[in-house]
Amino acid sequence: MPASPFPPEVVRAVTAHMNDDHADDTLLICRALGGRPDAESARMTGLDGAGGDYVAVVGGAEVPVRIPWSEPLTERAQIRREVVRMYREACRRLGLAPRGETEH
Repeated sequence: MPASPFPPEVVRAVTAHMNDDHADDTLLICRALGGRPDAESARMTGLDGAGGDYVAVVGGAEVPVRIPWSEPLTERAQIRREVVRMYREACRRLGLAPRGETEH
């Protein structure tokens, strides 16, 4: 596996932001895109240019989840766009309206 294009401080900042400010979004992403519809909670634990790493709690046990990006990422700005895309895709798959959008 090639080295991550993101230094440890970027990984720490992104995972802290996701876990502190977007825990509900992370759970939706793991349920819909990570194959864990039974997840009770989830947190982001890491990322690299190919995908994001999560831990989902299923039946009280922690389960690792790896979700690939839609394309390889090489720049920090791409992470936000990809996570927003994943959140919207998760909402679509789960039949939920993303924040700021209403059903038509």
